[in-house]
Amino acid sequence: MRQGERAYATLLDEIQRGDLAPATVLGEVEQAARLGVSRTPLREALTRLEADGLVVQRSPRVTVVADLPVSRIRQLFEVRRALEEQAARLAAERGDAATFAALADEFAEAGVAGLAGEDEVEAYYRLIARFDVALDAAVANEFLTQALRTVRTHLVRVRRLAKDHPDRLEASVVEHRLIASAIAARDADLAAHATHVHLHNALASVLAGLPEGHP
Repeated sequence: MRQGERAYATLLDEIQRGDLAPATVLGEVEQAARLGVSRTPLREALTRLEADGLVVQRSPRVTVVADLPVSRIRQLFEVRRALEEQAARLAAERGDAATFAALADEFAEAGVAGLAGEDEVEAYYRLIARFDVALDAAVANEFLTQALRTVRTHLVRVRRLAKDHPDRLEASVVEHRLIASAIAARDADLAAHATHVHLHNALASVLAGLPEGHP
């Protein structure tokens, strides 16, 4: 892997996991030394992160991790709702019914098994990731899927910031099962509506789970 790619992947993971908190200064010299790369590939990584909206250049020499205020989270969900509702509609029209029926069964199994431990929660997020891959393939629209990938990059930060609430996770399993089942049944209206309800509930949970005093 090229130095720039490695630096980008490491910084992206650290920002998404919250190891690099909002407003953290990313000094070129310090970060290059920490990551074991030269300053040129580090600049390439920072440029990509800036394009992703994950870092902000405050001055020619000062780059910081972007803030994630409530206003920005709401904006993210506005875009997410438009994209994901349309993706659900298109998947119901174009996708492989058997693929989504199988995913619906997996969501049902996850609900029965429960999400009591960290391993179960991580397994559930992996299932959601596979659902997203299937959704992207069914949509077959590179412009839409690229926009969705950008949104998902930020959603990881939001999820880590707001923490996971057991009741919300259990409801999310049910909501994803309904979306997958609607796509499998080729019911575009139900798929879009179920996605709308899921995102409405997800945003409410995120806002309620933000740390006290969050801007």
